[in-house]
Amino acid sequence: MVDSTFLDWPFLDDTHRQLVQDLRVWTAQQVAPLEEPGHDLSAVDEHCRHLVRLLGDAGWLKYCVPGVNGFIGVRNLCLCRETLGYTSGLADFAFAMQGLGTGPISLYGSDEQKRRYLPPVAEGKAIAAFAISEPNAGSDVGAMTTAAVAVGADYVINGSKTWISNAGLADHYVVFARTGGAPGPRGLSAFIVDADNPGLRVSERIPVSAPHPLGTIRLEDCRVPATAMLSKPGDGFKIAMATLDIFRSSVGAASLGFARRAFDEAIRQSKKRVVFGKHLSEYQLTQVKLADMAVSIDAAALLIYRAAWTKDRNPGGRVTREAAMAKLYATEEAQKVIDQAVQIFGGMGVVSGVVVEGLYREIRSLRIYEGTSEIQKLIIAATVLAEDQ
Repeated sequence: MVDSTFLDWPFLDDTHRQLVQDLRVWTAQQVAPLEEPGHDLSAVDEHCRHLVRLLGDAGWLKYCVPGVNGFIGVRNLCLCRETLGYTSGLADFAFAMQGLGTGPISLYGSDEQKRRYLPPVAEGKAIAAFAISEPNAGSDVGAMTTAAVAVGADYVINGSKTWISNAGLADHYVVFARTGGAPGPRGLSAFIVDADNPGLRVSERIPVSAPHPLGTIRLEDCRVPATAMLSKPGDGFKIAMATLDIFRSSVGAASLGFARRAFDEAIRQSKKRVVFGKHLSEYQLTQVKLADMAVSIDAAALLIYRAAWTKDRNPGGRVTREAAMAKLYATEEAQKVIDQAVQIFGGMGVVSGVVVEGLYREIRSLRIYEGTSEIQKLIIAATVLAEDQ
């Protein structure tokens, strides 16, 4: 049974405990019985659409897509991702991408933009996407070449975005593009681009080890009204970083959900599997593995909910260092926990369809997206050095 003791930590209150209890019941009833779609991209797409509808109908998406005057509670966001991730990587994905694809609108959108885009996504009737990465501009956002040129009352966007979650499913994309002559990240702006815009097309779908809707989009003379811009010209980098400040901790929370599931599976398997006449759990080597896994999980949870609590206490402030630490440690340690779980399962741990095998594929990308582990270390070092002035 998944651990619940962390819910009594002072970072959380009764509303958080109730949220987790209710979501655990819902996922057990609505998500756990669903058959995983495998590697067929059309089946993956339909499964994700179904999950979005389920999450919207049940009201869970309000925790990542607030109302027009609401704010994103990061503790709620993290608790939802951890709980969903424990049961299904795709359910976590469906939930999180609705938030990431609307996060810039929630934080910087005009009242009209919020009224138009947030309710359909929160209700599961529309799908959102966040489009910042490019073939030669992933970690180095300042190397972005997609450009938006002002033409009368419009902007015309040209460029390519890749590794875009929900590419082909999304009803709108938040697209980051260069609008000014300022070098690096200072000349970037953000636009809302509807998926049916004739200047936008999905040029490629990208199959990955843990199947998700992922692809490349091309923007070719893509004309949008100036009112599609979020905030003002040059605010793109600020918008992106503020959004990631919120969602980066939640990536750690998703990986924590994966790690908790792997840990529970490993404990059950160690008590069931007999090797040389004894249950695996009776061997000290196995006990050492389980102890290391338990410590990693608790340490990751402390960093995640410290970061989330800090952000919730000061919604307008930055938690760049705390979020980076949470994302870095939780994803790296979850990879180790899941790897040890596979080891405890032995040969069965790499059989397709076994839970730990699926988790092994799911966890790997979390150490890359929303900033690689190496980038998180640079962020942490930069903030530490800046404090010692």
